[in-house]
Amino acid sequence: MMGPSHALSGAAVWLGGSWALDHFAGYEQTPLTIAVGTAVCAGGALFPDLDLSGKVTRNKGGATVARTFGVASLFLAEVIEKLSLVVYHITKLSKDPDRENGHRTLTHTLPFTALVGWGTTALCTAYGKWAVVGILFVMIGLALRGLFDEWAKRAGWLLITLISAAAAWFTALQLPGDRGYPMLGLAVGVGCLVHLLGDLVTRAGVPILWPIPTGRRMWRMIGLPDALAIRAGSAVEVYLFRGAFMVVSLLSAWGLLAPSVLRRFNIEV
Repeated sequence: MMGPSHALSGAAVWLGGSWALDHFAGYEQTPLTIAVGTAVCAGGALFPDLDLSGKVTRNKGGATVARTFGVASLFLAEVIEKLSLVVYHITKLSKDPDRENGHRTLTHTLPFTALVGWGTTALCTAYGKWAVVGILFVMIGLALRGLFDEWAKRAGWLLITLISAAAAWFTALQLPGDRGYPMLGLAVGVGCLVHLLGDLVTRAGVPILWPIPTGRRMWRMIGLPDALAIRAGSAVEVYLFRGAFMVVSLLSAWGLLAPSVLRRFNIEV
């Protein structure tokens, strides 16, 4: 899937899940908490593609996520891509093919998803609001780059960086300082998982079973059969999938926020 589809899927899953918890379990969240969770999950849904690097010195190429913060994020993507490739070669079995890049390897696995979610929570617990500010800065930037792709291309990485920094600092000021914010780790982890599920519906697939060997392969790509799989950037993805994600997001947001808005105007719900 393309970056905007991944980001929209993350937002849709978080908003839909939040609505379900509110409607069926009575778990209410403030509008700020909902907005933060949605942005972080949308950003997390782009995070695994940090294993697709581009041309660092020219500030070109790479995945959507790699271009978010200009040369800095492209350099990080280069490091992660090379690290992923090293892990691939160290762990591959006899029937795993040779590879020249690490895209859709380490960062597209369930262990990586769990590690990122746990690591986010651990950082927030250990370092409090300073960690929260940093995590929000990165995830809000990724969300902006994915959800508003065309605008982000015109605005450029510098404006994205400034908006992300301001939004992260403002949000952190509104949050209490005596907690570990496990919801941030959950949102990042869910976003990464949604990314894997999105790539599963493509022909290339992802190594969802790693590190469990299958036969003489460790990195077996699992995806839909060619007859059912979608092509990245195809009309099915752009219009059908993104349209569905948008509808789910809007309906869930309305279901979450409408009651509080109506109550503010003393209207029975």
